[in-house]
Amino acid sequence: MKNIFAVAGVVIKELYRRKDFYVLFIITVVICGVMASINIFNDAHIVRYLKAISLLLIWISSLVIAITTTARQIPAERENRTLLPLLAKPLTRVELVLGKFLGCWLACGLTLVCFYVFFGLLAVSREHHWSAGGYFEAILLHWFLLGIITAMALLGSLVFAAPSSNSTICFVVVIGIMFAGRHLDQVAVTLSEPVRILVNALYYCLPHLEFYDVRDLVIHNWPPVAFQYVGLALLYAVFYMAVFLIGACLVFRRKPVN
Repeated sequence: MKNIFAVAGVVIKELYRRKDFYVLFIITVVICGVMASINIFNDAHIVRYLKAISLLLIWISSLVIAITTTARQIPAERENRTLLPLLAKPLTRVELVLGKFLGCWLACGLTLVCFYVFFGLLAVSREHHWSAGGYFEAILLHWFLLGIITAMALLGSLVFAAPSSNSTICFVVVIGIMFAGRHLDQVAVTLSEPVRILVNALYYCLPHLEFYDVRDLVIHNWPPVAFQYVGLALLYAVFYMAVFLIGACLVFRRKPVN
């Protein structure tokens, strides 16, 4: 664990040295700040639209940070010729993979805290009330969603040739799962065998990322989700993180480091 945390610490420091987070955070702050300054007939529904757009920007920014940061980790080590010296130390390949994942995941958590603190201040300034439980659940579920995506991008960085292609494929897969994956079971009903079996199998094998989208609860100030359902969603996320990380470790074991 000491080696894993050491690698994770390096990844977190790398995020703060790069400009990705600062650029996306400043853009989000500027856009949301300008929109929050608009007051149209003191309509309460306008505040909800502002919250929806702000959360959408936060989701897009967090996805960009998670995928791009993870996709370049191991390829950058290989390109800079630092991968072999790392593995020459008392550091195994499994520890390196887990350290990179943990660092990227923790870095995503820190960026989420920054984004949601700003969002909470913006929402309170317009509505003058907020639900601590709802915000906590939104951050927690969002963080575990990014954990699945981070593990997926880390596996992709060992499979695909370049970080750019890996990032593009990850974005396409995530968007496809979010918007089309949830409807595959309904599509399968209209198909004939054996295509129906394949589509149903794909539906149950895909990680359903829409489980972690609770933006409506925050936007409309609805009560938090029951804890048992949140716990099941977190266990579901841990399972897929483990699947992708095991796949990454198996691929990395056979991959040359030079």
